[in-house]
Amino acid sequence: MKTESVMYLSEKEEELAELLIKVGVRTNVALVLVYLANIPEATTRTIERGTGLRQAEVSLAMQYLGELQWVSCRHEKSLSKGRPMKCYQLAKPLPEIMNAIVNEKKKSAYNQLVRIQRIRECIG
Repeated sequence: MKTESVMYLSEKEEELAELLIKVGVRTNVALVLVYLANIPEATTRTIERGTGLRQAEVSLAMQYLGELQWVSCRHEKSLSKGRPMKCYQLAKPLPEIMNAIVNEKKKSAYNQLVRIQRIRECIG
């Protein structure tokens, strides 16, 4: 039998994930980002266990994070005859990712203000 060490989010890390969620980051993405920020590398299974997410939720988060090029993935041969394991790590430092999130939120807020201004112009 193989033993596997799983890291779990600390109170502070859970708070960070909650803050990310409150600013509009999807729950699964926020949890995975915070988890990977505090561990050198993790398999899908350890991410599931450490965050409490289901496999499908982790897969969706990884697909989204991969599209943004915020995570990298490598395949490691499984000890059994099954599929190779996917090992993930952040491809960019968390502060750089946070800057990208901030910039996206600023852009979104600006676009909303432009729309509101256009509404005012149409009204009066």
